[in-house]
Amino acid sequence: MDDIDRALLRRLQEDAGQSYAALGAAVGLSAGATHERVRKLRERGVIRRSTVDVDPAAVGSGVLAYVMVDSNAWMGDSGAAFEGIAEIQEAHVIAGSASVLVKVRTGSTAQLQDVLRRLYAIDGVSGTQATVVLETFFERPLPL
Repeated sequence: MDDIDRALLRRLQEDAGQSYAALGAAVGLSAGATHERVRKLRERGVIRRSTVDVDPAAVGSGVLAYVMVDSNAWMGDSGAAFEGIAEIQEAHVIAGSASVLVKVRTGSTAQLQDVLRRLYAIDGVSGTQATVVLETFFERPLPL
């Protein structure tokens, strides 16, 4: 990966819908050369997917919480159970006092409470500690 690849990735993280001509102009390449570099970045797994950044509040998912999940057993094999709860956006096995950290988005605190109930139904889960986000200062793309 060279400086041009990194520059392309920075631009794509800002707006993945840019044309290859616009991307190329920003980094000094033709549209064709840009397309080829992006294709290679996809083939190598550097670019995993292209998405749209949706405002959660605009689609009824304005409540954000991070939940530490305690367990009485190893949770490393429980990924599918966490993935089965649609409101969980991310799930991570972690080191520390809890076993799993999940990022949850819901439309209300009542819906968050329902997610917490469903977390308890996962085999091995013995407790949760939820932290509700009041305001997000910023979210940033990966530094490249």
